[in-house]
Amino acid sequence: MLDADGQQGDAGVRTTKFVYWQEDEWWLGYLDEFPDHRTQGKTREDLEEHLRDLYADLTSGELPGVRHVADLTLA
Repeated sequence: MLDADGQQGDAGVRTTKFVYWQEDEWWLGYLDEFPDHRTQGKTREDLEEHLRDLYADLTSGELPGVRHVADLTLA
């Protein structure tokens, strides 16, 4: 399950950070690693389900031109 705090869940469960906010009746958000790709849901739970689907699509390797965010260590 995605965790807004990036906490590790049960053994074998991966987590990732996401950004979310509410505008009117919609919950909007994006995965921290893929800020160019936003999605929405009617509830926060619905948004999280859409984010899971989005993550699967973006990490499948089937979509061309997906930009990533990464950390760079500087000396």
